[in-house]
Amino acid sequence: MGGEGLLGRGYDPVALASVVRPKVSEVINGEEYRRYFRFRGGRWYGGIATGDVIGCNLRCGFCWAWYFRDDYSRGELLSPRESWRRLYKIASKRGYRLVRLSGGEPTLTRAHVLEVAELARRAGMIFVLETNGILIGSDRSYARDLAELGNVFVRVSFKGVTPQEFARLTGARPEFFELQFQALRNLISEGMEPGKEVIAAAMISFSNDEDIARFVLKLTEIDERLARVDWEVIFMYPHVKEILRRSGLKPKRFVDPEKIPDEMV
Repeated sequence: MGGEGLLGRGYDPVALASVVRPKVSEVINGEEYRRYFRFRGGRWYGGIATGDVIGCNLRCGFCWAWYFRDDYSRGELLSPRESWRRLYKIASKRGYRLVRLSGGEPTLTRAHVLEVAELARRAGMIFVLETNGILIGSDRSYARDLAELGNVFVRVSFKGVTPQEFARLTGARPEFFELQFQALRNLISEGMEPGKEVIAAAMISFSNDEDIARFVLKLTEIDERLARVDWEVIFMYPHVKEILRRSGLKPKRFVDPEKIPDEMV
């Protein structure tokens, strides 16, 4: 498992990214390879092919992917082209026009992500980047590279709606919560359209209503089109219940997977 040595209360997720990156990637013949857990299709976004990556720079106490996120012995180390080949195979078979990387934190491997997105662009597909936004917030040039591709949709997923909640849920220092807002600013400054090419998402299973309202107001200070937030809540799968038990987190809002309509599966 992880064992990075930077963990405990008050870690720096930008520094942790530098520690995790070499554990989940390798440059081979000039290409950045990334470790993957699996590839799958699903009906999210109306139909999308997904590659779940291993490795993240946060340690969220509610993470659905915790059982493979930090296990660097799992999965396969794949080139961007091989990753794209598997995504395309799923997408073409099921008639999807969207592909994404999810599971861990895709932005850990910048060259890899950009190459997969470029391959999707050449095929006329949309590349959905699901990210905590911290590395994009810490480096505006990352936002510029993504914006220049022209086929990228970025979903910045906030871990809670206040700095204190972010710290409680992730174990990271509270000031790094602001980098998620900065990611939105950077992407918009580089020309990505709010609400269309970049959106905010937020985990609110542990949030109170007043903090949620203030969070939305802060988003609108960046751009009013960010007010349409993609709200996230816990899906109570057995392995999620286990990590919640270990972390001592008790959600106020959650979804029972057994009651999810078939069209959402």
